[in-house]
Amino acid sequence: MAVREFLRAYWHALAIGVTAVAILGVAILLLGTMPPRAIAMATGPKGGGYYQIGKRYQAALERAGERVTLIETAGSLENLALLRDPGSGVQVALIQDGTIGKDEAPELESLGTLFYEPLWIFHRSELQGLTPGALRGRKVSIGPVGSGTHALMLELLKRNGLDQQVGELLALAPDAAADKLLAGEIDVAAFVAQWDAPVVQRLIADERVGLANVSRADAYVALYPFLSKLTVPRGMGDLEKDLPPSDVTLFAPKASLVVRRDLHPAIQDLLLTAAVQIHSGVGIFHRAGRFPAAEGIDLPLSEAAVQFYKSGQPFLQNNFPFWIASLVGRLLVLLIPIVAVLYPVMRFLPALYDWLMRSKITRLYGELRFLEDEIGGGDTANRTRLIARLDELEKQANELRMPITYESMMFLLRNQIAAVRARLKAH
Repeated sequence: MAVREFLRAYWHALAIGVTAVAILGVAILLLGTMPPRAIAMATGPKGGGYYQIGKRYQAALERAGERVTLIETAGSLENLALLRDPGSGVQVALIQDGTIGKDEAPELESLGTLFYEPLWIFHRSELQGLTPGALRGRKVSIGPVGSGTHALMLELLKRNGLDQQVGELLALAPDAAADKLLAGEIDVAAFVAQWDAPVVQRLIADERVGLANVSRADAYVALYPFLSKLTVPRGMGDLEKDLPPSDVTLFAPKASLVVRRDLHPAIQDLLLTAAVQIHSGVGIFHRAGRFPAAEGIDLPLSEAAVQFYKSGQPFLQNNFPFWIASLVGRLLVLLIPIVAVLYPVMRFLPALYDWLMRSKITRLYGELRFLEDEIGGGDTANRTRLIARLDELEKQANELRMPITYESMMFLLRNQIAAVRARLKAH
């Protein structure tokens, strides 16, 4: 009874308190599901192609209010190691396809491929018609340890049975390898890079070096599905000098944007939007709109990427600033199920409340009906007992606090009690 009286007296305060606690809980849950304000991105060596692309992503995301820290690395293999290490803080990286198996990193996902990265094999001009066998005894630069170039060249040399027959394998960065090649200190320099990379433009237009033609490109593409066959047209490097002097066939892996599986979906959408801005233009090896592409070559596409390629940029991010869109999106995710539950409850509550109020009055009517049924006997003891019960019933009716809506029912109840009392006196 005390609990009922307390609830009756303080139900307004309790309702406000419960509402405040619910709002606080939703706010805490909402803050816990908001995207981070900063991320770290592994790129490549400073000044390299990956690093320059990373700077473009950094600028695009910072315009949306997301801070991006660029991590300099040796290349794809080091990027993968950082991504797989949860303690490194790296959540996104540029990765050369073919550097990891599909089942080696279940904690990673792809946001799609971004561009072709041909394997450029430049050699001293006197080494005409460079073939794999011509590498025997030569000094060959295959890129820094930890780079995708280094891993790919080791695999190709091994596949051709040359890994133990090359005179000297050097782990030089592209610019250093180009300097030594032009100086005649090494015979071959290989590196994976985009067409517009400065080192590629520097070497392809220099008459002192030549670009190796991959005569068995189809075989390499068949053996390594992550590779694509490309052609550098004659004269593309320098029309005046006619360099290269003939069409050159190359093969090329693609670069992918890879993230940790637990990276917030809103950040993934932001990265994909930036990828469209950065990579969707035309290139010498691809048409406009070819990239970014929904290709999970080494790793599966994330759910956010699948949805992005299917439907485009989310509606909220397309119409609101990133953080407002994220906040509204989180609110919708939380409120839709809450509203779905509360709507039928709110419709049911008035009927429940009405039933509870009426049941209090109906109970007293029921007791009064029993008293009426017992009236009529002449027994004095029985009459005294009936009067005592009627007094108790009237007391309960007077103490019953009801909303004004039910005052008419209470008025009729009191009149009925008075009528029963008069009848009891008449007997």
